[in-house]
Amino acid sequence: MMVRRTVSIGSSLFMFFLLGFAFESCKSYKEKKDALPDHADKGSIRVSADETFKPIIDEMVKVYESWHPATKINVDYKPEAACLQDILVDSVRMVIATRQFNEYESDLVADTFKTELKAMVLAHDAVTVIVNSLDTDTLFTMKDIREVLTGKFKKNLIPVFDGVKATSTVRFIIDSVLRGDTLTSRAMAARSSEEVIDYVSKNRGVIGLIGVSWIGNPEDTLHESFLKKVKVARIESTDIPGYYVKAYQANIYARRYPMVRDLDYILKENYNGLGHAFANFMSGEIGQLIFKRAYLAPAQKDFGIRPVRLNE
Repeated sequence: MMVRRTVSIGSSLFMFFLLGFAFESCKSYKEKKDALPDHADKGSIRVSADETFKPIIDEMVKVYESWHPATKINVDYKPEAACLQDILVDSVRMVIATRQFNEYESDLVADTFKTELKAMVLAHDAVTVIVNSLDTDTLFTMKDIREVLTGKFKKNLIPVFDGVKATSTVRFIIDSVLRGDTLTSRAMAARSSEEVIDYVSKNRGVIGLIGVSWIGNPEDTLHESFLKKVKVARIESTDIPGYYVKAYQANIYARRYPMVRDLDYILKENYNGLGHAFANFMSGEIGQLIFKRAYLAPAQKDFGIRPVRLNE
């Protein structure tokens, strides 16, 4: 009997200890979370994002904040080069751009802020060519595009960008399309992607180059209004000579459309704060569905392609 009672008391004490430890652990986790300046459910952060992706990032922020009403994600939209410079601004927690950080930036952040940069490809985007609604030339090869950009095209077409330097679209064109050739001095600059659309809609003999997130979603009322002002050109497919495609989602995903680029986040946060939470949201199921609905190609979730017939 004495042995049984000793075992019973010992077991009770052990269970009491385990319960107490679990309670203290939970309490400790909650206290540690509440002690952070921000986390998934509260606080505010600053994000620098490429202006090219304003429509989609605005939607991301809107959905996240509606689910976490005690949070505030303040996004400053800038040319890509200015966003990347903000990696070294103490108050900026995240940068959203079309490239990841390089070794120099990583080392500089490690030395300055004693933290490690993290990055991930979120989605695949495309640079779209638009023309005036009255223009009849809507089919281009990549040779045609390069000739327009260098001022050698047979017709007098002038390229219009969202800036002539420092933007992700200009960098993509110089690095991935011109590849050493010089951009024509006649190239024109608008102050934003929306102004590129507006300028092209009012002027013939120009082509605008913008991100597909500004004009690729026919279900968006703003995009629908833009598509009434301009035409989206077709570019010769990368896999079928003589076949011309638009920057549709499936063509971006399959890299059939020739001017495809990545959209990345760069995170500078040395604890699991709101920056980590927003990054996880964009790369998670809901965020990837938002990219899909915006007609970009999600990079972190499988994207099925089904054959359909389009009547255009």
